[in-house]
Amino acid sequence: MNLSVLKPRYDRNILLLNSSGHGSKIRKSDRSCPLDTGVVIMVAASLKENNSEPTMIKHFSVLYVGQIDLENVGANGTPANERIYSNDRLIQGFETAELAAKLMDDLGFYALWMAEHHFQREGYEVIPNLILLGTHLAGLTKQLKFGCGFNVVPMWHPLRLAEDYATADILTGGRIIFGVGRGYHSREVETFGSPVIDNDANRELFEEQMEVITKAFTEESFSHNGKHYTIPPEVPYRGYDLKEITLVPRPVNQPVEIWQPIVSGRTVDYIAKRGIKGMIDLTGESLVEEMFAIYRDAAATVGRDLAPGEDLALGTGFYLAANQAEAIEKLRPYHDERYKWFAPFGFVRYTDEEGRPWGTPGAPAREPHIEDGVDQKAWICGSPEDFVSFLKDIETKYPGLEHFVLHWAEGMPRDEFFDQLRIFAQEVMPHFGSDR
Repeated sequence: MNLSVLKPRYDRNILLLNSSGHGSKIRKSDRSCPLDTGVVIMVAASLKENNSEPTMIKHFSVLYVGQIDLENVGANGTPANERIYSNDRLIQGFETAELAAKLMDDLGFYALWMAEHHFQREGYEVIPNLILLGTHLAGLTKQLKFGCGFNVVPMWHPLRLAEDYATADILTGGRIIFGVGRGYHSREVETFGSPVIDNDANRELFEEQMEVITKAFTEESFSHNGKHYTIPPEVPYRGYDLKEITLVPRPVNQPVEIWQPIVSGRTVDYIAKRGIKGMIDLTGESLVEEMFAIYRDAAATVGRDLAPGEDLALGTGFYLAANQAEAIEKLRPYHDERYKWFAPFGFVRYTDEEGRPWGTPGAPAREPHIEDGVDQKAWICGSPEDFVSFLKDIETKYPGLEHFVLHWAEGMPRDEFFDQLRIFAQEVMPHFGSDR
């Protein structure tokens, strides 16, 4: 196939072809899995009962962490710590988000996920406020949703975050997806006065904040007395003593779907008890299988009987070309630029031949090559037909899986990525059901 002759096609109707129906209910597995993995996954929480009917893949989204167009990318390009950009360059991230949102809306994608980060003069993650930006983007588009991937809760007061989301939920008609995380950049979290180097203190603060946010979203009025927050404060107000408080406004789209990244099996139990959904991104297939099974088994302990892949989402990097070899070479510098920045934070989620996660004793501890990612099926390189085949295999393996996320390689220029999205929407998405 000569991909150079493909032109963008903006006919939404084609994206609704080949709609797949619900499959039969699949009972939970009785396998036993340890809950101590160190693999990062992203999770989505909902406060409602889960429907265990398999639905197959029908939502395609993009994860854009907020990078600007970087020059001299690749393993031998400019070192990440030496990238220092002017404000004029750094604000390019907002223009990129606008252009991506408009294009994705036209092409029929489900959601644009973005990441909250601060003080990033290096240009990799330049978006500090996801709710504000998402609300703006909703005004430029018609149907596309905007995922907060993620609001770093320890840098917020939980009630301020809850109010901001509720306001956005109302103004956009429910098109902002609420997401929360604990953070991993010491520069930003510690600068805002919260712990992140002390992992236990960070987790303790985060979990109390989430308790406050959940109460604020779901209760007409509430109070909270914890280690970090006393809400409301014990003060007089207009002739009476405060005993409870009401979030004004509260979200009108209930229950609120909450997304959260986790880095340990300890969190799996935390999320399963709250009806949590999970997304695994840029992760080797053996770890994906393990995480999907752990999640399903953990959910079963609280009465959530799920089909394989149900309440989960899978994300991969990708490049579409005439064949795999060409796609690999096109993607290589962009892939390598990503891991120059992210590998030091521990974001290499592969296993060796013996199933040991990279970075653990006996397993590789180096920055990965693109061939590693392709072998692990964390990065899909090849023709559109190859990608369709991969996704069909995923549907067979995980019949409850509904969401698939395309990870935007951080070194890839936006115009090139937009061309990739057009090809994906034209040549891959029509093979799957879609209801936005």
